[in-house]
Amino acid sequence: MAATIGSALRWWADTKGDQRALIVEDEALTYRELQDWSSRVARRIADAGIAPGERVGVLGPNSLVWPVLALGVLKAGAVLVPLNPRLKPAELRKVLDDSGAVLTIAPVEFAGQIERTLELGQPFEARFFEEFAVLRAGGRDDFRIDTERDDPVALLFTSGSTGLSKGVVCTNRTLLDIVFEATLTEEGLRPGSTALLLLPLVFTPGVVWGLVMAVVLGNTLVIEKELRPERAVALIGEHQVNTLFGVPLVFEAIARTPAFAETDVSSLRTAIVGGAAVSPALLETWADKGVALRQIYGMTEAGGVATATVRAEAFTHPGTCGSGSIFTELKVIRPDGSDAEPGEEGEIVLRGPGVTPGYWNDPQSTAQALRDGWLHSGDLGTRDESGRVKFVDRMKDLIITGGINISPVEIERVIGELDGVDEVAVIAAADERFGETPAAIVTAGGGLDAAAVVAHCDRLVADYKVPRYVVIRSEPLPRLPNGKLSKTAIRDEYRDVTTRFEKVR
Repeated sequence: MAATIGSALRWWADTKGDQRALIVEDEALTYRELQDWSSRVARRIADAGIAPGERVGVLGPNSLVWPVLALGVLKAGAVLVPLNPRLKPAELRKVLDDSGAVLTIAPVEFAGQIERTLELGQPFEARFFEEFAVLRAGGRDDFRIDTERDDPVALLFTSGSTGLSKGVVCTNRTLLDIVFEATLTEEGLRPGSTALLLLPLVFTPGVVWGLVMAVVLGNTLVIEKELRPERAVALIGEHQVNTLFGVPLVFEAIARTPAFAETDVSSLRTAIVGGAAVSPALLETWADKGVALRQIYGMTEAGGVATATVRAEAFTHPGTCGSGSIFTELKVIRPDGSDAEPGEEGEIVLRGPGVTPGYWNDPQSTAQALRDGWLHSGDLGTRDESGRVKFVDRMKDLIITGGINISPVEIERVIGELDGVDEVAVIAAADERFGETPAAIVTAGGGLDAAAVVAHCDRLVADYKVPRYVVIRSEPLPRLPNGKLSKTAIRDEYRDVTTRFEKVR
């Protein structure tokens, strides 16, 4: 089938091969260079015996070779599994087991982490970036194994309220439909634009709204290895960046730089912000520079962005996130499935072309999330008389820190393994920088302190999951009549945890 990300890359390489496709730390790849290099990568993956449909993990921080490898996996007909480099071996093992990955590609400095991951379970083949980096040199190459419209091409893993990782299936159809819908309105993305990516490539904003969007539309994607606010401001001016997306802390950090006041950032036609509450002050700061920050509501299962405020309402309706899109519909429903009245709280459900067909090898979770043609978000919201959606709270027990989902259950399980821990509840604590951060409330006997909890978590989970607040108590945690911990009562008791207790890290 021709309608794939690989076929789009081939077209732009043939029609405007000299245009810059990727710029990473000031090193650029043209579309012709990206096409040839990723084709050689695809050929190497296929020659290694990776069959179409088999899963391939790509592990590592933002770099020039990461997107080349990702495109090479797709062009080999395999299924891309982006792997967060901040995960510890046990966490990586879970994702690799869930996906059934047969090959993992990582920078050589991750060799120790790969070895420890291999020791924890079934074998998989491991190769390193350096083997594929040397393939940059060579002649013209258009190697590609085509996949079908509804074939899975990527699995994006997201935390669920159960603490179990779930692989969100992306097909050729869903990814290309997301791009198509994003271009249809006057405020939409446009071919020939330049986007700046300050977030990790491994998450939905990086894979879908960064790499896929750029390659399909023939755009230029400027990728930074990390957020450096002063440099970000300079890049917006230097490259006349048209698109920037991120969590509020990204826009706040940029706005705080002295260079922000002096730099013309009006080239930004599309500035998308989400993942945490956006303050009116932040909206006003960017509006004063001629940029309307458009708030979004979305989830990985819906391609990352399900709705965004229209530019004209970005400042006049700061608490809302739009009313859907041309093909994506949202509504708010009661527990019995009937539509909620305007202003009445209910669950946000949605349907549209970017919605996943399901979770990888998880029919139970798929059936729970996709019901009667609608994706059930597990989030509470309201709609006003004009249909604008306002996010209220999560029905699912998740913590969102810097736009990344964290399952409290996962951290509770890790802390529960410590000797002396009787019971534990992990809740969200407000954080000025990240929006939310984990707080662990632990009932334990004598001898256990916060430092031991932090050290234990630090060995087993990614750093952003390690609690920044740890409360050790001797009395039992409140429970419901059915014997389960009462998260509502615990949150209420520790709603002021950030002022009553010191940060432990």
